[in-house]
This record gives sequence, structure tokens and C-alpha cells, in this order.
Amino acid sequence: MNNYLITIIGPTAIGKTALSIKLAQHFGCDIISCDSRQFFKEMTIGTAVPHPEELAAAKHHFIQNKSVFEAYSVGDFETDAIAKLEELFKKNNVQIMVGGSGLYVDAVLKGFDDFPDIDASVREEINAKYDALGINYLQDSLKELDTDYYNKILSENPQTLQNPQRMKRFVEVCLGSGKPYSSFIGQKKNNRNFTPIVIGLEAEREKMYERINLRVDLMMQEGLLEEAKALYPNKHLNALQTVGYRELFDYFDGRATLDFAIEEIKKNTRRFAKRQITWFKRSENAMWFDYQTDVSEIINFVEEKGTRYKA
Repeated sequence: MNNYLITIIGPTAIGKTALSIKLAQHFGCDIISCDSRQFFKEMTIGTAVPHPEELAAAKHHFIQNKSVFEAYSVGDFETDAIAKLEELFKKNNVQIMVGGSGLYVDAVLKGFDDFPDIDASVREEINAKYDALGINYLQDSLKELDTDYYNKILSENPQTLQNPQRMKRFVEVCLGSGKPYSSFIGQKKNNRNFTPIVIGLEAEREKMYERINLRVDLMMQEGLLEEAKALYPNKHLNALQTVGYRELFDYFDGRATLDFAIEEIKKNTRRFAKRQITWFKRSENAMWFDYQTDVSEIINFVEEKGTRYKA
């Protein structure tokens, strides 16, 4: 297999964008973005979309290519990204993927498992019970129907237990198939026409938190408050249920002061970074580098993996 997908992972504000551009310039290739927050054209500052000069320094794909009013799932992204890579590998056997959305990274590198089609009546019943009983109904149901998967979520990604859409899906598969959701995981083999080379960037926790706090301050200086205010009338949209916007929506609703909202953005971003690290540290065969590592060292690592530029 002669195609290589250099995949850069790591927590938010660690320097993934800067590294991806340097590598793209070295290998003369494009960049696939798999940051699920950067897909949306209405969200620029709060999602840390690369600046125009960065976008001009290397060809990027899947940045601000959708609207918050459009439904766009991780499955949609997998299909689109694989098709784009098929196209790009015809020009260059090295391509780059970068982003902090672990589920979206896994979708491209590994693909998704096959789940059975579920009768619409099951979904309707679950929605009705959720409307009446709330998130606790979904949590209790999953705990009863697939205890192992519930415990896995609880230990590895507990915020998922508060995500109604994902929890509904888990319960839907359990009830509709009569089997645990986890029994369908890992059954399908997804073939890829590339070899992934996974590079992780990391920093000491205090340094990582310092970088996050600074980024939030810079976002506020760049106009995050005004961007959030423009989006506020559509705060119910799924794309806007994210750190950096939710906290400012609370400020607009009168439930928080502006200073408190800003501190909440910093706190919740730090928590998000911790969850990213937990997810990415499970990545198989990832090579981790300090965020200050000279790019030449990383290039040497990539080339030792057998990657060679193809004109």
C-alpha cells in the first residue's frame, strides 16, 4: 500500500494547524480537516477556524463547507472524506488529516460498524418516553439493556450519557434488534487504500491550560461576543450546542455575567481538552511529540515510516 495519510491529533490549542501546514508544504499535499466544529460557515472565531493566511498556505478541505442549518453527521463526513482522499491520492501519495474530533478521526481511519435497520415505531416510542421522562430514561434503559457499554461510556466518555441523540440511538438499537448495542461493534471490516501515520501533539497540563486560556482571551478580542450574538436566535440548533457559544448564550439569557461566561468557556474548554486526550491516547500506533518539537524531527519520523513524495 503506497498511500499514506499523516494524521495529526491532540487537544485543542496545542498547535495542530500550524504543524499540518508545515507538513503540507513539505510534502506538497492537501489538508483534510476533521474538526466537526469547523464545518460550519457561520462559526469562525469560536471554532478557531484557521486564519485566511493559514488557509492560503496550504489547500484545506471541509472547513466552513456547511451551514448550521444543514444536518451533517459523522457518517456523512466519512463518506465525503474518503471520496476526497481517493481523488487526492491520484495526485500525491501523501495527504494530511488534522483535527480534534476523535470520532471523526476514527470514522476516516477505521470506518463505522454496521448496525441493523430499526423500525420507525421504536424510534417514535423512545422519543415519546424521552419527552416525558428526560435523559434519565435513556440512561437507565442503556444501563439495563447493555450494561457493559454503559460502563464503558461512564469510564471513558461520561459526557456522552448527557447527549440525548446518541443515547437514543444506543437504546434504539438495543430495543429494535433485541441485542446489546456493543454486540455490533467491531463486526465490520472497513478497508482503506492508505496507511495511516498518526502523530500526536501534547504538552504539560499547566502549559496546555495556559494556551487554552490565552486562546479564549484572543477569541474575545477578535469578536467572539458579536459572533455569538448573531447566532443567538438559532441557539437551539445542534451545531451550536458547543463550548464557546453555550456560555455566551447564557449571558444573553441573563443567567450569567459576561466575566463569568468567559471563565466558563475557559473551564469547559479545559475539560474538553482532557476528554480529547483520553480519547486520543487510545489511538493505536500513534507517535506522540511535545508541541514544541522541531518540525524536521517529525518529518524524519514520517519519512522513516516509508513515506516518499510522489511528484
